[in-house]
Amino acid sequence: MWWAWPFLPALVLLSELSVVRVQTAPCQTCRKLTESFITGLERTATKNFGGGNTAWEEEKLAKYASSETRLLEIVEAACEKADFDCNQLLEQIEDQVETWWFHRQQEAPDLFEWLCIEQLRVCCLPGRFGPDCKECPSSPGGVCGGLGRCEGEGTRLGDGECVCDPGYSGRLCQSCADGYYREKSSNASIGACAACYHSCKKCTGPQDYKCLECKPGWILHDNKCVDIDECGTELARCPSNTFCHNTEGSYECRGCDQACVGCMGSGPARCKKCSRGYKLRGAKCLDINECSDRAIACPGLNEACINEEGSFHCDCADGFIRRDSICVENKPPADPEKGLFDDMTDDEVLVLQQMFFGVVICAIATLAAKGDMVFTAIFIGGVAAMAGYWLTEKGDYMLDGFLKGR
Repeated sequence: MWWAWPFLPALVLLSELSVVRVQTAPCQTCRKLTESFITGLERTATKNFGGGNTAWEEEKLAKYASSETRLLEIVEAACEKADFDCNQLLEQIEDQVETWWFHRQQEAPDLFEWLCIEQLRVCCLPGRFGPDCKECPSSPGGVCGGLGRCEGEGTRLGDGECVCDPGYSGRLCQSCADGYYREKSSNASIGACAACYHSCKKCTGPQDYKCLECKPGWILHDNKCVDIDECGTELARCPSNTFCHNTEGSYECRGCDQACVGCMGSGPARCKKCSRGYKLRGAKCLDINECSDRAIACPGLNEACINEEGSFHCDCADGFIRRDSICVENKPPADPEKGLFDDMTDDEVLVLQQMFFGVVICAIATLAAKGDMVFTAIFIGGVAAMAGYWLTEKGDYMLDGFLKGR
């Protein structure tokens, strides 16, 4: 917009509208922008057009100090790229900045006061606050007696009340706050406010025996504040299944042990009643081992009982896994390349062979009994072969087993 001089009348109208839009713009954003602008003025104070012939340039192109070229250099560096608020405000007030640069700079050298206070009306002078920039509460010591700050000071916000420094109170922060006392001064000036002993609300000195009034949770006795044991009185209010624990000036409600239903302190020995899954043994509520106390804690097949604190659960025994709510043997998956008899022992294979051979012999014997000479010869040969096998290869094994008592 810096080049838009032909549209100046329209821009004046837009300028008036922009003032309305930035009424609520934070004062600190305007202050930061003007401070950055002044820094740019200082940075470019000794620069020129840089064309080589400065005298000619200033004669033909006017002075660099008040030129639009210098203004553009300052404006371009006024806000950081990531500072959204600053860039947004700068975009809204371009016309006001141009007006100050070309027409008002000499009569209003303070850009912050002219722009942020008079034009945009987002700030006030120091010691003033609110929409009308009213004067903050003050005394000979300054704003808020020099012992606090005025709420909203320097802005169009706030109610102007004094926010006192720690230890001070009152409209102008001239009194000592609760927990503080006035120190004696060696001269005619008013002493500062210093902290009382931590349990004192009002006192005459920092020692524990100089209390005049106590903070909540304490009681005054011989100028000392003594802790009230709320747990030993009716003052404590703790919800169910918690117990009262006294602290300095107060108390805490802490949870009972999980073995308890209601308690008078921490641990299973302070229970009023035992929780389900616990049993009073001696003075303590101790866990019931359901796995040993019950004959059949886990009725499921191949299940094992596992005791827990206050309870138990059933899981599959070692070597078993749960499938469809049933514990089954945890076998590795079958090998698709393994044969039918690969898992059988040699003895099992031998028995299977004998059974098969016996079935064949029986079938041949049946045919032989019908008078078929061919099958009769085969039957006799098979019996002879089987007898020979047992008498030769197995004979020694059987005889050795018989002699050893097997």
